[in-house]
Amino acid sequence: MKQKIVIKVQMSCDKCRSKALSLVAAKSGVDSVAIAGADRDQVVVVGDGVDSIELTSALRKKVGPAHLVQVGEDKKEEKKPPAAAAPAVQWCYAPPPQPAGWVYDPYGYGCQTRDDSSSCSMM
Repeated sequence: MKQKIVIKVQMSCDKCRSKALSLVAAKSGVDSVAIAGADRDQVVVVGDGVDSIELTSALRKKVGPAHLVQVGEDKKEEKKPPAAAAPAVQWCYAPPPQPAGWVYDPYGYGCQTRDDSSSCSMM
C-alpha cells in the first residue's frame, strides 16, 4: 500500500530544497518526491514501506528543523474514460437541385431546357 507523507521543513534557499529532495529520494521505498506549500517549505513523499520518522529525523540532521504534518494513504484520482462522443456525421456531396424545366449537363456544355430540344447547346 502506497502512503503519502508530508513533512514541513525550514528551507530558506534553493540549495536547501535540492539537498532535502536528494536526501529523501535516496531512501528505499520512495517512489516520488515533490516540494509543496505556499512558501515551498513542505516535502511530499509517496512510497511503499517508507519510514516517516526516519525521514523526518534525517531531514532534521541534514537540512534543518522539520516536523511531520501528515501521513496517509496515497489517493490517486482515477481517471474516468471520456464520455462516448456522438457519432461523427458523414457528409456526402450531392449537386444542388436544378430548377424545374432544366436538364443538367455533366460534361460542362451548359444546360438546356426540356422544351427546347431542337437547339444544340454547343452553338
